[in-house]
Amino acid sequence: MQNQEPITLTPAAAERVLGFMQQEVDSIGLRLGVKKTGCNGYAYVVNIASKASDEDKVFEDRGVKIFVNQESISYLAGTEIDFVKQGLNESFQFRNPKVKGECGCGESFSI
Repeated sequence: MQNQEPITLTPAAAERVLGFMQQEVDSIGLRLGVKKTGCNGYAYVVNIASKASDEDKVFEDRGVKIFVNQESISYLAGTEIDFVKQGLNESFQFRNPKVKGECGCGESFSI
């Protein structure tokens, strides 16, 4: 398998993920993927990982293991995950160099 660009976390994203992991007894890291959906084609899927698969590509950044399945890695390689608070709103944001367009609501993207 060829080397993939790493998936990375900003300090704010790592802190948020580690906080979520402390609340989950069996957590081992962050699971990141994509699914076909939305008005632009794809949406990010983010969960706390409780187990790894033999087919996962595993990255580690700022003390967090990031698990990505084989189907999603080509869409996500090189992505930086941030966690942003704006007023009462807070969310993960993705800086994905492969994205060509995003929908107005910010829920989906195209490659």
